[in-house]
Formats: sequence, C-alpha cells, structure tokens
Amino acid sequence: MKTLIVLGAASAFVAAASATADVVSIEIDSLGDTGNGITYQMYAVVDEGTRIDALFGNSQGTLSIGLADASMSFYQNVYGNALSTGNNPMFYPLAPSLEYDSFVTIGALDASGNPYGSNNLLDIGIDFSGFEAGGGIETDNGSWFVTPADDQGNPIDGRVLIGQFTVVGGSGDGYADLTGLLNIQGSDANGETFQNYGLNWIPAPGALALLGIAGVAGRRRRR
Repeated sequence: MKTLIVLGAASAFVAAASATADVVSIEIDSLGDTGNGITYQMYAVVDEGTRIDALFGNSQGTLSIGLADASMSFYQNVYGNALSTGNNPMFYPLAPSLEYDSFVTIGALDASGNPYGSNNLLDIGIDFSGFEAGGGIETDNGSWFVTPADDQGNPIDGRVLIGQFTVVGGSGDGYADLTGLLNIQGSDANGETFQNYGLNWIPAPGALALLGIAGVAGRRRRR
C-alpha cells in the first residue's frame, strides 16, 4: 500500500482510547515579521524513535487550523501552494516572499525536500480553497501524508514540521493567533502505528506548547 491511511470512508480510522501519546506536544516557532505578516512554523514534538506519516480528519475527529481573530488572515503567495510540494525554491530569488507562504507539510519546507533529500507529500479529500483565499483548513474526511518509507516523516531534533503559517495581522504569539485541533498518525520506536486525536496547543509565550486533548485521544497499534 502507498500509505497506512485509508480514506473514502470515515470509519476507516478506528482507534482505541489510550493515555499514551507518541506526539508529546505541538510547538509553534515564530520567525517574526517576514514582510507580509508574522510567520509561524508548527511542529509535532515526538518520542524518541517516533515518526509522523499523516495529519487527518475523519468522523471521529475533525482536523482544523484557523485564526483566533476574524481580522487576521493567512498570507498566500501567488506563486505558492497549500502544500509544501507546490513551493519551488528556484522562484525565491524572483519572489522572495514565496519563502514565507502559508502551507501544510510533513517535514519538508518546499518542493526540494529541504532539509530532507526529497518531498513526497500527498493529500486526499481536503478542500484547500478557503485556505488559499486566506482562511482556515477544516476536514472530517481528508489527509495530507507521506508513506512510511519517506524520510521526511522522521524527526530532526525531536520534531517534525507540519505546517508554516504567515498571519496577516498576527500578534507575534503563534500559540494565541492560531487555533485548531490536529489528528496525527505515525509509528513508534517499535514500528507500531499510532493515532493521536484532538491535539491542541495552549497559549504560552516563551514556553513549550503543552499537549491538550479536546475530545478523544486515540491510539491504534499495528504490528
């Protein structure tokens, strides 16, 4: 199979409740004012040996990423894309602001795969039109993902990049500016599949975001 994620029927995601979380927390770094807003990079902090394969929404948990204030919007460069695979670094000299486009990803910053060797990110079932227009992302039957063989799902310094968001009208505090819930699938150090549902971040300037559970925290294991 191309991926452990099975889409097309929301019931494909089945998880048993567990207190164990392989995603330790969600962290948001601020790159400051990059010319078209405040740029934030969102990371999944994971246990040692853990990798990330997908972010998803289904009938058990909607995935959403939005903004705390209606006066804010996500900056979208005309040469960019909702996925990191659509951002070609060869255009950076011609359009420097493209580097700070808003996009979702797993690991890689752009089409080159940086800081990995390639970018094999895929998506299915998500309507990104609202996001491309400056609004949020929401899905209860979609995913962006890589296959378990793709190196970009492996952490660097214990973290996996899952999105970059430049907020027009942002405050400089990504924990407060960004809102939402995340569902994440990956595998742990034993090669067992997990799913964490309802991951959130708590406003905490200058500190690590804590792992918040809103709804059901789920985990499915597969040997």
